[in-house]
Amino acid sequence: MDSIWENREKILQGIKNALVKNSYVESIAEERYKICAECLHIKTNCAPLIKECCGKCGCSLKFKTRSLDSSCPINKWPKINDSQ
Repeated sequence: MDSIWENREKILQGIKNALVKNSYVESIAEERYKICAECLHIKTNCAPLIKECCGKCGCSLKFKTRSLDSSCPINKWPKINDSQ
């Protein structure tokens, strides 16, 4: 399992994309979230202000699904190399 510190650039990308909305990123985040919502590893109330997170990597789903450089730790969705 990667530590949050090792994933800081990906997390920051997800935070930026959550704050500065882009329709391309939002469509990808929506599809990714649909997959995560049905996953057995989804957790709720992970930390203050974080409603849902991945039980495998610990990342906030709000940010992880919006980070185009991130992928699902159990390979349910890939990273996207052509960030726009």
